[in-house]
Amino acid sequence: MDSIHHKNIRFNIIVASVVWFVWIVLLGPADAISYVTSNWEISVTMIFGSLIAGATSEGGGAVAFPVFTKILEIHPHDAKVFALAIQSVGMTAASLFIVAARVTVDWRVILWAGLGGIPGIIIGSGILAPISHPSLIKLTFTMLVSSFAISLLFINRRNKSRHPRIPKYGFNERSVLFVTGIIGGILSGLVGNGIDIITFSVMVLLFRISEKVATPTSVILMATNSIVGFALHLFVYDDFSEVVKGYWLAAIPIVVIGAPIGAMFCARFSRETIVHILLSLIAIEFVSSLIIIPLNYSLILYSSFLLMVFSLMYYWMCRIRTYEVPIY
Repeated sequence: MDSIHHKNIRFNIIVASVVWFVWIVLLGPADAISYVTSNWEISVTMIFGSLIAGATSEGGGAVAFPVFTKILEIHPHDAKVFALAIQSVGMTAASLFIVAARVTVDWRVILWAGLGGIPGIIIGSGILAPISHPSLIKLTFTMLVSSFAISLLFINRRNKSRHPRIPKYGFNERSVLFVTGIIGGILSGLVGNGIDIITFSVMVLLFRISEKVATPTSVILMATNSIVGFALHLFVYDDFSEVVKGYWLAAIPIVVIGAPIGAMFCARFSRETIVHILLSLIAIEFVSSLIIIPLNYSLILYSSFLLMVFSLMYYWMCRIRTYEVPIY
């Protein structure tokens, strides 16, 4: 076991070294250091963001978006584009570790949810984002993950048995995963992440898959969706500005180390530990959103309504017995 662990660490070091070498050669040592020092707030933020991205089903954008928009006062659109751009590097590095370390994932989920994520992120980025208010987008995401946390707590108290992969796999399951990918992709197009936590919630609550399998699966899925989203903003929408590019170049050397370390921790955590970490992060997400978003009567009603609707949806998933783990 120790030899495998050391091998995985060596693999992470090799990947990080290659990225660092290319980063320094392309920019030059002086400019590379200048990007980091002039954008040190970005680099510090992504130390935590990259660890969370690799270790949980909440991508680095879940940290970057609120910190950037509310604390650093960066425009929500730039924060979203940055989240997709940096996750395409950090979560890809984490995905390489997951594959190299042979961490158990459900590739069928990645395939079908990933296919759905392509039209989803196009709809989110190209159609809905320009006409949506940032506060409504953020509150929608917050209420969605908060209602999931309530359901996750409920289902873990009721039955702790889990499948290592989807027990049945036919047209219905592929359809559910594809639609889930579309919804998650739309959220990713709006706030920079979402397909990971949405697919994770369906895997855990509906299909009763172990959180230890669902987490690395969602990391790879978010990596692929981020690459698609980043490519759209870089080549199609042409809105990868010089300012965002500077943030991105400052964070690359950080996330290429942090995200694989997060994935390595996740591989060693127990399922219960992963659940507790995720519940804690969602609680922070909920409280921070209530603090940093200026709420009025209409937004409070909107949030309460969403929390009720999403909770009922997740409760319905928990009540479905089709994928229940038999208890002998």
